[in-house]
Amino acid sequence: MQLLFVCTGNTCRSPLAEVIAARLLAERGITDIAVGSAGISAWPDAAASDGSLLVALEHGLDLSGHRARQLSPQLASTSDWILTMGAQHKEQAELLGGAGRSWLLSAFAEGEATGRPVSDPFGGDLDVYRATYAELQTLITRAIDRLLLERAAAER
Repeated sequence: MQLLFVCTGNTCRSPLAEVIAARLLAERGITDIAVGSAGISAWPDAAASDGSLLVALEHGLDLSGHRARQLSPQLASTSDWILTMGAQHKEQAELLGGAGRSWLLSAFAEGEATGRPVSDPFGGDLDVYRATYAELQTLITRAIDRLLLERAAAER
């Protein structure tokens, strides 16, 4: 199964979300969910932003090998869950083949019909990136809890 996080450039929020989710799944012993990220306006092969790299390192995560990739129809249609940072990202994911499998991260995490965008740290100082990391950590923990509950219920 494939979990995909989507933001704008795939250099700040979605790479952080990817490594946070991968660690949370590994800590729970979940090995059958692959985690990835993409951007709706990504510059292919761009590295993660310096702020994301540094904040990830502060939490024992490594983004040094991250390379941005563009959200494509193939990527959207082959992902089982697409969690987006903002409404425009969700709309694009749905247009590219992710309809019925795309949610705003905050809405999915909170079990709401609507949600709010995840703060974009792009251009901010390290404290802004730290705040975004904390926001992502909370939302992704809740989202994975929900995802695993829903998956277990579907398997019954």
